[in-house]
Amino acid sequence: MNLTMLEIDSQPDVWRTALDRTPEARRVLARPGERMLVIGCGTSAFVAESFALLREQAGFGETDAAYASEPRAWRPYDSVVAITRSGTTTEVADALRRVPAGVTTIVVTGVADSPCAELADEVLLLDFADERSVVQTRFPTTFLILARAALGEDVADLPAQLQESLEIEDAVEDPGYDHTVYLGTGWTYGLAQEAALKVREAAQAWAESYPLLDYRHGPLAVAHPGSLVWFLGTADDDLARDIEATGATVRQREGEDPLVSLVRAQRYAVRAATARGLDPDHPRHLTRSIVLS
Repeated sequence: MNLTMLEIDSQPDVWRTALDRTPEARRVLARPGERMLVIGCGTSAFVAESFALLREQAGFGETDAAYASEPRAWRPYDSVVAITRSGTTTEVADALRRVPAGVTTIVVTGVADSPCAELADEVLLLDFADERSVVQTRFPTTFLILARAALGEDVADLPAQLQESLEIEDAVEDPGYDHTVYLGTGWTYGLAQEAALKVREAAQAWAESYPLLDYRHGPLAVAHPGSLVWFLGTADDDLARDIEATGATVRQREGEDPLVSLVRAQRYAVRAATARGLDPDHPRHLTRSIVLS
């Protein structure tokens, strides 16, 4: 058992710990009526997209997401949320320094005494979800389950659902495919992007992500019998039939919570890595945090 898989499998307990922090998360993430920008890099950028959609749909105010590494003309925001597991990501720190005076800065991090935390007005500390592995798994899912609770969603049973799911082997998730595609819709498109990134990071394999119904608009052309097309937290029988006509395999589990689906996708990425003779704890060319000189 590698470290990455151990951290993946720890998520039911970590999620339970996170839900105890719901009042604090509600105070810093909900902020009714505020116009909010959410930023991050890599995994955190995908999580930012998902959270922004969840917050705006929950009626708390206009919420945008952006890559911290892609600065653009400033808009009139009331608050900025920066997501950074290590708290050391150079682009995130630079973005926080550019926030105009009077705008509240909030940092979600796993490290209390980090440079980004020191730049924040408010810190949502998830040190209990921090990871030793390079590849992020439990930190982003922990933030999202906590955010969903903070926004008023009843997610109290999700740790138990995940624990039950982790005890089930799914033959469709065999790591023998040469091509993996993740499809999401609404806030789960961010999860689809994150799932594909996990396969690329850990297994150095061909993995893509698209909005669910956009898959027919070109990407379907490369589907073949070696493809696994994975619907994250959604189902569409008509699209599934179109995909299966190419010889590809479709995984869709109606009723499975999207975060549970993402954890299963994380496990798939690690299993694919080990099947290819790779060490998922030490992915090629990657480090825990990007710190630029």
